[in-house]
Amino acid sequence: MYIGAPLLTSAAFAATIGGAAAEPRKAGDTVATRWQLGATPLPLRKDGFGLAFPTPPPLRDRRLPTIDRLPPPLSGGFEFTVRPAEHALQAGMPPVAADCPVGVSDLAYLALSFWGFDARPHTGELVVHRRVAQDIVRVFARLYASRFPIEEMRLTTAADIAAPPTGDGNNTAAFLCRGALGQQDRHRRWSSHAYGVAIDINPFQNPYRYGSLLLPELAFAYTDRKWRRPGMIQAGDVVTHSFADIGWAWGGTWTSRLDYMHFSETGE
Repeated sequence: MYIGAPLLTSAAFAATIGGAAAEPRKAGDTVATRWQLGATPLPLRKDGFGLAFPTPPPLRDRRLPTIDRLPPPLSGGFEFTVRPAEHALQAGMPPVAADCPVGVSDLAYLALSFWGFDARPHTGELVVHRRVAQDIVRVFARLYASRFPIEEMRLTTAADIAAPPTGDGNNTAAFLCRGALGQQDRHRRWSSHAYGVAIDINPFQNPYRYGSLLLPELAFAYTDRKWRRPGMIQAGDVVTHSFADIGWAWGGTWTSRLDYMHFSETGE
């Protein structure tokens, strides 16, 4: 999910997404009624994550246009490049910490075509382990062919990580040097993201649920998986099939917690 933070903090989580689901606060609360994208920091829980609020009306069926940071594909077809991760550092990715389980030389910087919710082709960025780079290209080629919509796919910057959580991020991302979610000491168990072998897709449409924790914190409307909206990942769809074909598992099938955005090589 998130790059460079020594622990999984709420700010780091919000930066890259940019039991029962948490019950949000009352619908009249300020966050829900006076929402602007990324503009309102959330009050924090004791664990440092933001409090859950009702989903603002414009986000209940979220279809925001993509802001281009890279030129869209010239051909209109699927295009990609695979380069050493040093190029990601030049493009704004924070340095990889010395104690991370992989180094920059183990990673690859991918530029990939994707379809936005605006029905236009765009170019996104991912950093993954170089060993899985070609597999990820194949997955995103299939998603592009099916026109599965993605809102945003860009590198996370140090400024993103330092920002407080606003609960409305929706960035599709892969590598992040961090411990597994829920681990107080990251060295007890590294996240699959820290190895570059996990990807989170459309986090807002596909939130993480565990006990009272909901991430992103404003995505409560998307805990209703029976109301199918664009960008949601469902069992048996092109997203789950494409990742299954490269041997990756989906967090939407977990039992103790549900991580609808998450795919990983390790199954964690």
